[in-house]
Amino acid sequence: MDAAELRAMQAPIKERYKTDPSAAVITLKAKGSIDNTDGLTCKVETGRALAIAGLHPATGGSGLELCSGDMLLEALVACAGVTLKSVATAVEVPLKTGSVIAEGDLDFRGTLGVAKEAPVGFEEIRLRFEVDTDASQEKLDLLLKLTERYCVVYQTIKNGPKVSVTMKRV
Repeated sequence: MDAAELRAMQAPIKERYKTDPSAAVITLKAKGSIDNTDGLTCKVETGRALAIAGLHPATGGSGLELCSGDMLLEALVACAGVTLKSVATAVEVPLKTGSVIAEGDLDFRGTLGVAKEAPVGFEEIRLRFEVDTDASQEKLDLLLKLTERYCVVYQTIKNGPKVSVTMKRV
C-alpha cells in the first residue's frame, strides 16, 4: 500500500468522523472466564482463539500460560508496529525491514505482597524501533514523533486513562 492508497482508504472514514464525531467513539471490549479453568488461570477471548493467561513463573506460575504483563507488552508492540507502518506509508518513508521491541521492568515483590514499598506493576517500559531504511534522519525523527502521537496503546500507557473497577454478584 502506498500513501495515496492509504489516504483514499481513510478519507471517507475521516470525513464521517469530522461530520459526526460521535461515530468515532467506539467501545472496545475484552472478556475472560475464570470458570472451569485449571489452576490459577483466566481464559481470554481474543477474537481469534482462547488465550490462557496464568501466573508468571516469578510468582509461582508454570510458564505454560501467557503472562498478562507479557500480553501488555505484546499489545504495545503490535499497536506500535502497525502505527509505525501506517505512518511510514503516509509520510513516504520506505522501510526495508524492522523490529519493534518492548521491555518492561517489574519488581515481583509488589504483586506478591512481600514488600509494601515495592510497586505493583511496571516501573519502566522501554519501546524501541530498529529499522532498515535509506530515509533521512529528519524523516526518521518525524516517523518516531508521529508513531508516538498516534499509537493508541502507547498513549494509553503513557497518559494513564481514568479506570474504574466494579464487582457484581451474579
